[in-house]
Amino acid sequence: MDTIEKNKIEMLKKKKWAVVGATNNESKYGYKIFKKLKENDYLVNPINPKYDFIGDSNCYASLKELPVKPDVVDVVVPPKVSKNVIEEANKLDIEYLWFQPGTVDAEGIELAEDYGIKIVFHDCVLVALDNN
Repeated sequence: MDTIEKNKIEMLKKKKWAVVGATNNESKYGYKIFKKLKENDYLVNPINPKYDFIGDSNCYASLKELPVKPDVVDVVVPPKVSKNVIEEANKLDIEYLWFQPGTVDAEGIELAEDYGIKIVFHDCVLVALDNN
């Protein structure tokens, strides 16, 4: 089993998640992922500075504003924004980052690995939850 697969299995067992890029737009992955995690009994906090609420959940502008440190952060933003998420996660000692397909580039992967953050990339949490 490779490192990414091992990280994925570990992450899916963790129950405190944050979704960076969560949205109220039901057609977007930021909404679908947030909703699916909640439906699967994860404690999940949405992160998006554009919203006060996503559904009935308080929405936070950044990871540092969360009332509870997440075990896993699911990233649903473009690669240039992902780099800021990686930096913030490192400062907060967040152990796991899950990058949805298209949300991280080679530079971001290298940065996260340099910080010792365990990552999953090029894999969709929606698919993983359906197969779990």
